[in-house]
Amino acid sequence: MTTVSDAAPDPVAPPARDLLTPRARALERAALRHGGAHCAALCLVSLASTAAGLLLPAVLGRALDLLLAGDPATRWVARATALVLLLGVLDAAAGVLSGTADGRAAAWLRRLVTGQVLALGPRAADRFGAGDLAARLVGNAAQAGTSPAAVAALLAATAGPVGGVVALGIIDARLALVLLAGAPLLALLLRALARDTTACVGDYQRVQGRMAADLAEAVGGHRTIAAAGTQDRETARVLRPLPELSRAGHRMWHVQGRAAARAVTVA
Repeated sequence: MTTVSDAAPDPVAPPARDLLTPRARALERAALRHGGAHCAALCLVSLASTAAGLLLPAVLGRALDLLLAGDPATRWVARATALVLLLGVLDAAAGVLSGTADGRAAAWLRRLVTGQVLALGPRAADRFGAGDLAARLVGNAAQAGTSPAAVAALLAATAGPVGGVVALGIIDARLALVLLAGAPLLALLLRALARDTTACVGDYQRVQGRMAADLAEAVGGHRTIAAAGTQDRETARVLRPLPELSRAGHRMWHVQGRAAARAVTVA
């Protein structure tokens, strides 16, 4: 087995600024098509939940107005109760659909990657270590598998704020104008957050893959290591990228903290 003291960087790891390559986007679209039925159902359920959430304040307000005026409000209270129950059912359905879509997408990605690795044969080991492949199949595939459900829920996530701005404009147009005036700045902050987070996560996963590859290599040659008495050296070799991994993880939290502070400033 190899006992090189310095772990070589992943030669095929994409640069942090170019993680979403055309091939990655094509893979994301393929995963979305694979789970099309579940994603479509999730989109519809999320839209219905958003619509019910936007209607609930209006119905509650109407019921409260009638109660304060001493007028009959049974019908409006019943409507508010029905909306609350509907929101609970829709949220539960969205959770089930989201989990199902995530699981199916992750399983599909794992089958796809496994098939490609087996098709490459021994050449796969020249590009990726065993530990790196295991990390991609177990952790990274699960993370990437959440993408189709996130895309499916994107329409509802957009409809909620838009509906809220429209409702705010109906109440007081000046409030809506003030909110819209700050929207471009908020969009810039979100774009910066997405860019910085993508870079940090990419760095973290690359270092994690290197450590997993070194660990798998050491486990595969544990008899040689024991016979040579180089346990301490191999332990140090496997753990050498740990400070770099820690820095990448801390950078992710720093990005989140800066984003929260900027959001509070904008608000």
